[in-house]
Amino acid sequence: MKQSLTLYELNSLVRQSIALTMPDAYWVEAELSELREVRGHCYMELVEKDEYGNTPVAKASAKCWKNTWMFVRQHFERVTGRPMRPGMKVLLKVTADFHEAYGFSWIVNDINPEFTMGDMARRRQEIIRQLKAEGVFELQKELSLPMFAQRVAVISSANAAGYGDFCHQLSANEDGLWFAPSLFPATMQGEAVSASVIRALNEINLRADDFDVVVIIRGGGATSDLSGFDTLELAENVANFPLPVITGIGHERDQSVLDLVAFRSVKTPTAAAALLVDHLSAVYGRVTETQERLVAAVDRRMEVERLRLQRLGEKLPIVFSLFRERQEAKLHRLFQAMTTAVGTRLAQDGHRLELLEGRLRPAAARRLEREEYRQRLLRQRAVALDPALLLKRGYSITTCKGSVVRDAGQLSKGDEIVTRLEKGSVKSIIK
Repeated sequence: MKQSLTLYELNSLVRQSIALTMPDAYWVEAELSELREVRGHCYMELVEKDEYGNTPVAKASAKCWKNTWMFVRQHFERVTGRPMRPGMKVLLKVTADFHEAYGFSWIVNDINPEFTMGDMARRRQEIIRQLKAEGVFELQKELSLPMFAQRVAVISSANAAGYGDFCHQLSANEDGLWFAPSLFPATMQGEAVSASVIRALNEINLRADDFDVVVIIRGGGATSDLSGFDTLELAENVANFPLPVITGIGHERDQSVLDLVAFRSVKTPTAAAALLVDHLSAVYGRVTETQERLVAAVDRRMEVERLRLQRLGEKLPIVFSLFRERQEAKLHRLFQAMTTAVGTRLAQDGHRLELLEGRLRPAAARRLEREEYRQRLLRQRAVALDPALLLKRGYSITTCKGSVVRDAGQLSKGDEIVTRLEKGSVKSIIK
């Protein structure tokens, strides 16, 4: 029987073999599937995926010890402008390491940030290419900022200093222009940026008629973590949004995909506020200029009309004098004719009235006697029909909405009726 080895002895042979056969450092391309820091050390899970099926074809664990990770991380973030995160493609300088108790792993000695920048640029260009293929890349540019863009939907972190600066810039403008910003809180840093901003856009879209423009701003916090603004989903949402979208998310190096598809992009929240203030100030200037031109045009027209009236006024006395003479002669002729006609008519009507008077007196006397007799009869009947007499006999009168109720079918559930008695009245509700 052959002599057996302990597991430790076997692992020691593996460690020695790896140390002898793989003594060099290797540059390897891989994608980060996991990354975590523990007591200053960085533990990574590396993966390589099939180019067509996106299926992992290789996996490995890697470690970067604290003394190396501290410098590598700072250099990577300084060059790329963002921290390392899962999903990134990286170029690592590694050496093979096998430990009897912990197994095999790659030890990271260096990371090339330029490789990751190139990969991020390739991914960004792929997103831009897809947006252009969908025909949405320039949709926001086709919109126009309303003349009076004062109702502003703001997507920002509620506690961000940039949001406070934005609101202060709007309210403290020199012309005293009025703005109404409404905050829609969102996460503006880390992996949750894209989904959070999309949720805020959906909320604004439900109230699109309440706003003139959308502003996405980012202020405060780490300025390096901006990868959440370079996603296809967020870019598509902004590109297709019905309102103009202005971004001010603080890029120091270049523009994100979000900046490229937005209606306008500026560097900072205060610059976004200044853009809105300048736009409204320009509109206010045009309105003021138009007002001044209108007043000047009215003044000129008033002066022309004043001169025209003055010339007419100078001609009026002569024209009026001739007109008055003609009208006075006409009136004199009419007066003479009228006087003659009235005298003749009065004589005729006087004689007719005398004849009528002789006939009217006897007829009037007879008519008065008949009417007096008729009135006596009506008074007697009115006394007999007085409701008070009926009430005294025990009858009652019921009314609804001011009308006497004669048929129960007139009433409906909930109607209020009033029953009048000899003494007082009673209110009832139909059930």
